[in-house]
Amino acid sequence: MSEEKLELGLNLDDYQYDARHWPAQGHGRWIDYNYIQGIDFSWRCPSWQNQGFDAFGIAGKCDIVDHLLRGKLDYASPTLRDVVFRDLLCGSCDVAGKRNLDFEFQMMLESLRVRMVEKGFAPPEHAGVTNCIMDSGNRFGKPQIDRNKWLPKSIKTSASADTIYFAGCRGAFADRAISQSTAKIMAAADAPFRLLENEPCCGHFVFITGQLARAKKIAQENLNLIRKSGAKTVVFSCAECYKTFKVDYPKMLNFPTSELGFDVKHITELADQWLKEGKLKLKNRVDLKITYHDPCNLGRMSEPWLPWAGKRGKWGVYEPPKILRRGVHGIYEPPRNLLRAIKGIELTEMVRHHENAFCCGSDAGVPEAYPDLARWTAAERMREAAHAGVEAVASACPACKSAFSGAGNELKVFDITELMAKAI
Repeated sequence: MSEEKLELGLNLDDYQYDARHWPAQGHGRWIDYNYIQGIDFSWRCPSWQNQGFDAFGIAGKCDIVDHLLRGKLDYASPTLRDVVFRDLLCGSCDVAGKRNLDFEFQMMLESLRVRMVEKGFAPPEHAGVTNCIMDSGNRFGKPQIDRNKWLPKSIKTSASADTIYFAGCRGAFADRAISQSTAKIMAAADAPFRLLENEPCCGHFVFITGQLARAKKIAQENLNLIRKSGAKTVVFSCAECYKTFKVDYPKMLNFPTSELGFDVKHITELADQWLKEGKLKLKNRVDLKITYHDPCNLGRMSEPWLPWAGKRGKWGVYEPPKILRRGVHGIYEPPRNLLRAIKGIELTEMVRHHENAFCCGSDAGVPEAYPDLARWTAAERMREAAHAGVEAVASACPACKSAFSGAGNELKVFDITELMAKAI
């Protein structure tokens, strides 16, 4: 029980209560018990299942953080570095910690990475992507002059539009079909938009790998850019960019999402709304038996950010009360509504879905530093999709599509925007 004031931001020292009082190892290992259908596809933590040792799961990490904060463990350990960074930070254990107890595990794990970076114990493999972002403005090191060359000539932007479409590094350079499909959807709904002349990287990779000082600088610069543009809404097709603007910028800079100064929307949110209003028509058939994968950054980790400061009283009760982000109010139904609205689509759920969805393996610097874990996680998720008896997997994030496309499975892989463009 802490008698000192806590802010529950990105300072590891504020999470000793969480580290010392987590009692429910099973909750951190398995998905919500109400949804378990058997031993297979019942795990929630990729690194824990893959490595087989408690140190790689939330139970072990709580013990590690407790020992670090009490001076019983040294930060300068290659094994500790692997435990901390061989973690997809997918938010699943955070959902578990809030099932019937109110722990902030995602914040604790993000703060642990920040502490490791500050002490100089980060994986060297992260430097390559970071340098590309800092030097060239995108994660691939491509010329920024080519950033907006994905836009089809048939689609015109509007300089006076109060909506900006933020394509993201992947949509601009690696998978232009997603950004092109998004633009087609907006054009079909007669929703004017414009692009940033020199769209920057959102900085998600920098933040999620614990490089807080650099990430704060990127966040402030990007917020200033959007606010100066006068845009009222920023639209994303990348779940990483979406969550970075909506959650991580406010988190880093200590203000609520409601004070961003503009609305943050994923294209599935808007398309679902346009469909209901009759502004968007999905006329063409797409005959496909498909399952939908919930991106971690669009689902359980996308709830708005709200700062909190206070104390943890008896039994860990927050004083004053704290609104907890439990992962159940993420963007789950809009993508499913859109898939069901496409003629010929037969949607089947995987065992793990919504806030219990298994990660795709593409995030948190894991593909760069621990590619074996990234590949294994993607293959496990595709095995689960095949178990559902479908022909294809759809998601709503370029990173998820990339991970599944390289998983060595015969299933087809789509971003939901591509299927909608076909239907239009």
